[in-house]
Amino acid sequence: MPQQWPAAAIARMILDGFDSYREHFRQITDGARQRFELAQWQQIQTASAARINLYEEKVSEVSGWLAGAFEPEVLLDATFWPLVKSAYISLIDPRLDDELSETWYNSIFCSLFSHDLISDGCMFIHTTRPALRAHERAAQTRTYRPQGGLGEMLAQVFADYAFAVPFADLPGDLARLEAQLRENLPDWVCKDPQLQVELFSSVLYRNKGAYLVGRLFTHDEQWPLVIPLLHHEGHGIEIDALITDEADVSIIFSFTRSYFMVDVPVPAEFVGFLKRILPGKHIAELYTSIGFYKHGKSEFYRALINHLASTDDRFIMAPGVRGMVMSVFTLPGFNTVFKIIKDRFSPSKSVDRATVIEKYRLVKSVDRVGRMADTQEFADFRFPLGKFEPECLAELLEVAPSTVVVEGDTVLIRHCWTERRMTPLNLYLENANEAQVREALEDYGLAIKQLAAANIFPGDMLLKNFGVTRHGRVVFYDYDEICFLTEANFRYIPPPRFPEDEMASEPWYSIGPLDVFPEEFPPFLFADIGQRRLFSQLHGELYDADYWKGLQAAIREGKVIDVFPYRRKCREN
Repeated sequence: MPQQWPAAAIARMILDGFDSYREHFRQITDGARQRFELAQWQQIQTASAARINLYEEKVSEVSGWLAGAFEPEVLLDATFWPLVKSAYISLIDPRLDDELSETWYNSIFCSLFSHDLISDGCMFIHTTRPALRAHERAAQTRTYRPQGGLGEMLAQVFADYAFAVPFADLPGDLARLEAQLRENLPDWVCKDPQLQVELFSSVLYRNKGAYLVGRLFTHDEQWPLVIPLLHHEGHGIEIDALITDEADVSIIFSFTRSYFMVDVPVPAEFVGFLKRILPGKHIAELYTSIGFYKHGKSEFYRALINHLASTDDRFIMAPGVRGMVMSVFTLPGFNTVFKIIKDRFSPSKSVDRATVIEKYRLVKSVDRVGRMADTQEFADFRFPLGKFEPECLAELLEVAPSTVVVEGDTVLIRHCWTERRMTPLNLYLENANEAQVREALEDYGLAIKQLAAANIFPGDMLLKNFGVTRHGRVVFYDYDEICFLTEANFRYIPPPRFPEDEMASEPWYSIGPLDVFPEEFPPFLFADIGQRRLFSQLHGELYDADYWKGLQAAIREGKVIDVFPYRRKCREN
């Protein structure tokens, strides 16, 4: 039998599996509008987790199809797979989601073969797709001009973006938006006859919000534009804000947020559109932000290998206190850290390797509310030996010899997570002035509260386990002790039975594995007395067990608490 026949059949089955995945992905995504209109907040969280889990479920399903349809000596012969790749390329060439289909093919290959067999001959290490066209006008957009004035233009926008639920006060919202637009932009822009608004035709949905996304532009300048909408049950839809600051829009698409649900018939086209309004974002982040996190992982890997090939950058240990569970290294010129699990943990840690992996995978599927860094999990990274500083490699080999292996001129990292690099909060505070300390501690407390509102208890809340982003936001990034807030048992310390109890080396009360005593937080979190007192002023309720119990009660009642990814200046006026 000619080899081309099974190659073509395998390629077709892989692509059929991709079509099945894309259809199920679309079905979940398309339900976002109705969930928003019906205020089905719990279902939104369930759908988000289901869509994330869908990819691996479908990869496993298609691998099973292939194993049942082809003999192992054909399917598992790596020398045969360049023919499969060639047949697959011819199938995906006319598609509008061809870059995603390459990543899907890679996932199927990796599910069948050891990572030792990864090569560009068998897989799409480098894409065969054309590069994004930076200046091509994106399709699937709507353009508006203020020919009758800004107010009429905004009214037309919301006539086009109508919902099954009415607006609560559309005239009032439009008047407020027009005032905000005039406040945010230079006066001459609002009077410029060339001013245009371009919005993506599909609404983006995430958590309890809906978002119109696009840009304002004249002949010479442009500004990003995001308009968030909220649905207040029983009162209708409200236009919540108008955002034109690039830094604020960048935060909305942050690596600390859950993924948007949005209908994107041509993913590369939409990502190109976003890249035009957020030039500082890497396309890996933009693909990830709209739910294509596996392709984001592919783009990240390509950027990494290109960086290593084109610079003299070498891996070093990441700055900060060494972890008791994870060892963290980084590339100075690449804004990412690489985290591996140590072979042996500090005696104070009660978790094991399997639990740590479970915790890190949990973070992918929960609402990160802008306070937990997204991660990507990798297996069998291979880097040139010369790309490691000797001190860094020596430390990795010492603490994780089962994970880090030197093979000739190559360093094999059997398992790791990548995460955005941030400044550890403890280091940030050491170099901060008085105003910066206050701002950082204010945001640190908000981060803990917002995580709790999303039913996440960080466990180990030490300053070293939080980082400060380039936008000055405090983000949690050490996940080995996280749990759902509703699992923790918040308690007050019982009064001593006898005066001697307070002098004893052991507590006079029993402590369960999930017991938490908020009264103990102050000295545990802050060695600096000044910082301890300031934090008590800003967020002293965190030291009260009843505060945490109140949050638990709200979560158990099914309440999804609002956490906004933007400043609500319009509500402060």
